[in-house]
Amino acid sequence: MLPLAAMTAFAACSKDDTKNPETETKEDASTFEAIGTIDIGDKGAAEISAYDPASKRLFVVKNDGTNMIKILNLADPAHPVDLNLDILTNSGAVNSLAVHSGKLAAAIEATDKTQPGRVVVYNTENLSVIKTIATGALPDMVTFSPDGKFILTANEGEPATDYSVDPVGSVSIISVDNNYSVTNIDFSSFESQKDALRQKGFRIFGPNASFAQDIEPEYITVSPDSKTAWVTLQENNAIAKIDLATKTATDIFPLGFKDYNTDANAVDLSDKDGAITFSKSPVKGMYQPDAIAVLQNGGGIPHLFTVNEGDVREWDAYKENVRIKDLQLDPTAFPNAAALKAEAALGRLNVTKTLGDLNGDGLYESLYSFGARSFSVWNGNTGALLFDSKNELDVKAKEAGKYDDARSDDKSIEPEGITLGVVGDKTIAFVGLERVDAVALYDVTNPAAPVFIKILECGDAPEGVLFVDAKNSPNKKSLLIVSSEDDGVVKIYAPKN
Repeated sequence: MLPLAAMTAFAACSKDDTKNPETETKEDASTFEAIGTIDIGDKGAAEISAYDPASKRLFVVKNDGTNMIKILNLADPAHPVDLNLDILTNSGAVNSLAVHSGKLAAAIEATDKTQPGRVVVYNTENLSVIKTIATGALPDMVTFSPDGKFILTANEGEPATDYSVDPVGSVSIISVDNNYSVTNIDFSSFESQKDALRQKGFRIFGPNASFAQDIEPEYITVSPDSKTAWVTLQENNAIAKIDLATKTATDIFPLGFKDYNTDANAVDLSDKDGAITFSKSPVKGMYQPDAIAVLQNGGGIPHLFTVNEGDVREWDAYKENVRIKDLQLDPTAFPNAAALKAEAALGRLNVTKTLGDLNGDGLYESLYSFGARSFSVWNGNTGALLFDSKNELDVKAKEAGKYDDARSDDKSIEPEGITLGVVGDKTIAFVGLERVDAVALYDVTNPAAPVFIKILECGDAPEGVLFVDAKNSPNKKSLLIVSSEDDGVVKIYAPKN
């Protein structure tokens, strides 16, 4: 089975003669509904899930006191059962899981997160350890390539809170067939391109950090042919492209900025305006994507789907965020500065101090907030933006009565997870909305023109969004499995028909 986003992207674009067209076309994504639920703990108890079709087991990250992997029997998806066969991982939190061909890969950070982490590979049947492999610092996400030959981790390399240590951000490429040998690649080779990348919206700004130290890989997806990987560089506002044959990073695509001063991008940027009101504002958003998935039909353009959550560097020794009311605005750029800085206007909005003061005089000519409150589709060959959901996720959350106005001054709905899957004869994107406690469904059969379908309620702060196709599902129906980190709830959904 293919894990997480890579799994579903592969399913979405590969022909499989074993599929039953009659069964597939009967499924309708608009009829997805919750069929099963299980509560496995408290805050931190259900972050990421991975499913093994052979054993019909669901493996779930559980970090609510003791670091472990919870194992559920999913033979009947409507009634998941705790098998009480927890895998204790001892030192270090488990950050991510992936499954392929009877192997479970777990990304585990070191007790001191600035030190090298590890991937532990387990047998999904007897839970024995197959191999332990050292990675870079803070492996935050793990995935298999669709062919199962590689395990990849995004090693975020976050600094110590006092910035006494700032590890290099990296990607570990583990060759399964070569006794799990590992190659750790970083992005130091792009140092000479730093200024050109910055001009396009790339961010390098950590105190005293080198180019390689400042990059923080977040999430990985792999092409259906297992030849190319793409990794989000969230804090840096970019996507990197990796050649898996040569094990080298070949491109960095800066993502630029989103203009909230248009009707289509109108959002609510205040939590003190007494209402949920979407209006144009002289602010730009940094995309800063978290999860990423790829959809590629045949040898065509790889379409990269990102959820643009946003993230802030906020450590004891360094904080980039500031509210607009506490900034000095350039009077020429903002002649109405006093009105904008009112709390009911833009005063409460969190923006970065690292952008907007072009001439260094302490007066800000532009304002840049965190995240883009959307999901986007990018050309995986060039980095060009092909689609953005603009303000639709905010609008749909409000219509559903799920919008939390208290988050308007921060990152709003916070799209965080995404997975793709074929349901019936359509390709569907499932977008996890952390601050809405919901998942939005879109028809992305035409990846350049996604169409909203519906919103599904889930647990508190959905982190893991996993699709299991009907062929691999225990009940032979497509399944959506959502794990929520703030309440430990795992919910399973399936279409009615």
